[in-house]
Amino acid sequence: MNNSPKKKPQTKPTSSSADNQVAALTEALQRERADSLNLRRRHEQDIANLRNYVKADVDKDLLPVIDNFERSVKHIPDDLKDNDYISGIKSILNQFEKVIKDLGVDKIETVGQIFDPSVHEAVSMEEGEGEHEIVVEELQSGYKIGDQVIRHAIVKVKPGNLDNPDKLNKGE
Repeated sequence: MNNSPKKKPQTKPTSSSADNQVAALTEALQRERADSLNLRRRHEQDIANLRNYVKADVDKDLLPVIDNFERSVKHIPDDLKDNDYISGIKSILNQFEKVIKDLGVDKIETVGQIFDPSVHEAVSMEEGEGEHEIVVEELQSGYKIGDQVIRHAIVKVKPGNLDNPDKLNKGE
């Protein structure tokens, strides 16, 4: 009998076991990378949404000022239309409109358009005949950033057809 200590047979890792481990680690790494990319995209989207929110908030504060300038320009007496002071007021209004346009704010189209409650707010309905409710007068401009409405346009509406919007505006 051999009294020498027994040697345990050495187990060599099989190649299939190592391949399985590599595959599992590769899959885990790919998941982590995908999670990281998703987190980065979500963060960038949150930043963009925050920027739009801040722009909309600033614009909400500016819109009443623009409205007042527009009202003042609409009610200029005929004898003052060519006055330099009035030209200055018009320039200020144009500058305000350019600033909000540069911020990505668009004016909502109104007169001659089909009434859309998602962007228009009707305050009166005139008598008329037709299959559509058509905007015939804008009382206050509406604005939006992309698809987000900052302020609805306040309008007057009249039933009519789109084939002759001029007829609607003349009140025929």
